[in-house]
Amino acid sequence: MSRIGKQPISIPNGVDVSYDAGVIKFKKGNLTKELDTRGHVDVKVENGSINFSPKGEDRQSRAYWGTYRALAHNVIVGLTDGFTRQLEINGVGYKAAVKGKVLELSLGFSHPINYELPEGVEAVVERNVITIKGSDKQVVGQVAAEVREFRPPEPYKGKGVKYAEERIVRKAGKTSKK
Repeated sequence: MSRIGKQPISIPNGVDVSYDAGVIKFKKGNLTKELDTRGHVDVKVENGSINFSPKGEDRQSRAYWGTYRALAHNVIVGLTDGFTRQLEINGVGYKAAVKGKVLELSLGFSHPINYELPEGVEAVVERNVITIKGSDKQVVGQVAAEVREFRPPEPYKGKGVKYAEERIVRKAGKTSKK
């Protein structure tokens, strides 16, 4: 039994949910998201909640049961609150700025890095902290990972781009012969 899949999702005020032919549609204002269950789970939208159950008794249906429940919950959280991810820039001369839909990074290379932000994602820069916001958890995480990949933190001086909650394990430098 899926512990996650058994839990119903309560639908907050202002969010409309409908289920038709294997597709769950979420709507809040002018934002619309769809989740295709591909017929792996049964979905019931009633009394202000969404309930999921496996389509059959096979292993695949039970695996999808909790997965689709978690995906539906993430869509609702994204529509109501949104998701954020924070990155810290550490290093002398390392800086970031947002110009329209472009995140401009100076990370010690001979050229600035211009990263085009995807649709539905925005970035805010305050001093050395980049905050990435959006309604899709997967896209926000992917953007944060791609920005971090430009200059990952190195273990000797700790320079680079890291997640705010990430802890860098520092290494000792070379020691001289005595």
